[in-house]
Amino acid sequence: MRQYSIDNKDQKAYPFGLTSVDGGIHVSVAAEAESCSLVLFTPSASHIMDGEPENQEKEQPIFLKIPFPKESRVGNVWEMTVLGKNLDRLEYAFEADKRLFSDPYGRVFTGQEEWGKTEQIHSLLRCPVHQEEFDWEGDRPLRIPYEECIVYRAHVRGFTRHASSGVKDKGTFRGIAEKIPYMKELGITTLELMPVAEFQEVMTAELRGGPRQKTEATGKLNYWGYGPAMNGAPKASYSGKKRRPDVEFKSLVKALHKAGIELVAELYFTGEESPAYVLDMARRWVREYHLDGIHLVGTAPMELLAQDSYLAGTKLWASSWEDKGKAARVRTLGEYNDGFLIDMRRVLKGDEGQMSQLALRSRRNPEGWGVINYLAGTNGFTLMDLVSYDQKHNEDNGEQNQDGTSYNYSWNCGAEGPVRKKKILELRKQQLYNGLLLLFLSQGTPLLMAGDEFGNSQNGNNNAYCQDNAISWLNWGLLKKNKDLFEFVKYVIAFRKAHPVFHGSTQPRMMDYKACGYPDVSYHGVRAWVPEFDSFRRQLGILYWGQYGTKSDGTKDDNFFVAYNMHWEPHSFALPHLPGGMGWHVAFDTGNIKDNGYAEPGQEPETADQRQIMVPSRTILVLIGKKMREKAKVIKKPADDPKVATGQRENVPETKEETDAHI
Repeated sequence: MRQYSIDNKDQKAYPFGLTSVDGGIHVSVAAEAESCSLVLFTPSASHIMDGEPENQEKEQPIFLKIPFPKESRVGNVWEMTVLGKNLDRLEYAFEADKRLFSDPYGRVFTGQEEWGKTEQIHSLLRCPVHQEEFDWEGDRPLRIPYEECIVYRAHVRGFTRHASSGVKDKGTFRGIAEKIPYMKELGITTLELMPVAEFQEVMTAELRGGPRQKTEATGKLNYWGYGPAMNGAPKASYSGKKRRPDVEFKSLVKALHKAGIELVAELYFTGEESPAYVLDMARRWVREYHLDGIHLVGTAPMELLAQDSYLAGTKLWASSWEDKGKAARVRTLGEYNDGFLIDMRRVLKGDEGQMSQLALRSRRNPEGWGVINYLAGTNGFTLMDLVSYDQKHNEDNGEQNQDGTSYNYSWNCGAEGPVRKKKILELRKQQLYNGLLLLFLSQGTPLLMAGDEFGNSQNGNNNAYCQDNAISWLNWGLLKKNKDLFEFVKYVIAFRKAHPVFHGSTQPRMMDYKACGYPDVSYHGVRAWVPEFDSFRRQLGILYWGQYGTKSDGTKDDNFFVAYNMHWEPHSFALPHLPGGMGWHVAFDTGNIKDNGYAEPGQEPETADQRQIMVPSRTILVLIGKKMREKAKVIKKPADDPKVATGQRENVPETKEETDAHI
């Protein structure tokens, strides 16, 4: 074995994969085989192999094979310590029963450095022996509570690949780092990245021809990255040429943390991996890459991860959890599914029977786990397409528009796709603002898909899994074109942060548990304190009482009344009564396109009538309680007023029991 030797005297327990030791390396791998070897390569060797056992060594020049001693085998685990000089200059893989395979626990892989290169489908992924040191400079995960998070979900490549992105390193981890000032301006606290682990993006199909099977490229790319992956290593093609992916990703995490932004990464598991492997990979991303959270996609041993001590304090997101109660005291688990999306899209669209869902989704914020709310996700329309298309348009996917969901709960506002008609464009803008308020005024953790803040469109494609082009890449030129939309999003995020009644640490109780005379949250119909959840109703008022929220400066929050009218007809809302000298002022009016739907703090106009307000069709009003001008007077209704006799009485509940009955 030339200058290399095996040390079988080392009885320490090592993890799977490669571990640097004094004078050499320790390697450990699981393989159900009669023989197993460590295979060493020089970095300049060809990466291409035929894929057939008898041809592999011929097509894959090998520097050296070192068989694992059979006496060191434990079960199906092979391990040994190899001592010698210049090992750091080599790359490695394994061979079991004459078949080469990559290290499932590899930290860096070579062989897929170029995105979308067809020749790479037959490439053996090899790992450099050398392990790069990284100075974290004291970096630690940020641990931002769910109620303070604003999540922004992006695709590493698509986020900056477009020529309009204005970054130097387009489509890479560095490209994302260049956009940190933009994310800070928007108000983002948590960045979620779609799969970042090493996956094969070139989609292949098996060609069956007798006993041997080969694969060839289908001509499509797995742009999203949901498929089998080497889940322990960042993707090389997201790192740029001649850059180590592990260093690039760690540098991104550190830069985000310095800016006060968390990073949550998606890990996709097929369900064929062992639970131990999934657990090891999750631990690696947290311990070695300082991730703030992991979004588990596919099939994984959720309960094992939820109970793991190493992952305590780390956000773990999944579509559902079997037993959330076990982790209730730490509140790290996050429920991430389409429930909010479906219900709130139907509210926005004006479907029947949705006011009870509006009440539920807007307050849902369990004490034991987080709830991730979003109106647009990977599957389905972008926010702009949600108000621009009635039907999916996936023809570019090459599947005759049969792929993707047919249930988008969308409304095109009167015409399909791009239009120039002013009324339709204004209605779409109003609906976008409505949707954004539905999202950011709800108690759960809001998530915004990257690009939705400036009107990103996929031309009606609701399943762009294979579109590595302008359909999926963010067109940053829209930021200038739709500046009003961007300013609205930026403002509503700042508004949410400034007012804790919209993002409490627990779900509202709908009770006056502070004995201040009002419940924390209460529901109202066209008459105050009388909510109406009939199926034909499309309007609902929600009162948020400021005594239940404490601002960052220690003062109590303001009182708010949010009037939702999702009907195509205007409706009058009776307004709950405020304490003496206070009156309702308009903070948001999504129908007021001229003022971009909101009023700056301190410039909110008083409502003309403090007793009731007319809300136009498909409009959301957010009213804030502030001191009234001296000239304004509150006119009390006489006791014999006919409206009082019919139930529109002074807008304060007499007793807690009456309040509970109305709710």
